Amino acid sequence: QVQLVESGGGLVQPGGSLRLSCAASGSIASINRWGWYRQAPGKERELVAAITGGGSTSYVDSVKDQFTISKDNAKNTAYLQMNSLKPEDTAVYYCNADVRLVGRVYWRSYWGQGTQVTVSS
Repeated sequence: QVQLVESGGGLVQPGGSLRLSCAASGSIASINRWGWYRQAPGKERELVAAITGGGSTSYVDSVKDQFTISKDNAKNTAYLQMNSLKPEDTAVYYCNADVRLVGRVYWRSYWGQGTQVTVSS
């Protein structure tokens, strides 16, 4: 089994920065794709950033100038650098990973527990 543990959320003032981390553990052969999602109260969960195993990145248009997704393959960890934060960025942020387990030929998707990001003065 695989567990994804998120960290780095918290309360920050508008214009501030946070870096979220998502560390995967388990019998992992490879991680094909990472994604960061967010969900605000009363809103749908949306994909904000993704990175493939080859390093290709994509972002929802609203965060392209603010957020950067990255990964460290040796640590099985993904990051979301969040700069110039605005109140509308307030949400629970979830990481997701498509993981191939050791001895398996298929990919499975796993979710982190979520971490709260609050942008407020």
